Amino acid sequence: MMTDPIADMLTRIRNGYKARFAKVDMPSSRMKVSILQALKNEGYIKNYKVLTEGHKSLLQVYLKYDARKQPAVSDLRRLSKPGRRVYVAKDEIPPIKSGLGLAILSTSKGIVTDKQARKECIGGELICSCC
Repeated sequence: MMTDPIADMLTRIRNGYKARFAKVDMPSSRMKVSILQALKNEGYIKNYKVLTEGHKSLLQVYLKYDARKQPAVSDLRRLSKPGRRVYVAKDEIPPIKSGLGLAILSTSKGIVTDKQARKECIGGELICSCC
């Protein structure tokens, strides 16, 4: 049994980038879809698709590379883990790579990026960082 499906998703994406895959597959959940939507909106992945087979659903994540075949993501890291949850207030949201990176938070208004959380003045649980 998997104890941290979000860390598994991030690891699959990291490994896919290292192996220069065009897409990676993984089990689907609503939280994973929300995180992928944030990554897509910020330009870190090309696209994602939810495939349904009976009562099981599968996520296909299409990875993004630049013209020189370099990955769009250089560092994808899980910040809050099941053994150590990391919560931040609205004033404590850390800038990732001096504002060039992205932090994804789980808030009372759903999954949002660090920029959206600062704009809406809300804090929450730091899920992951990406740059």
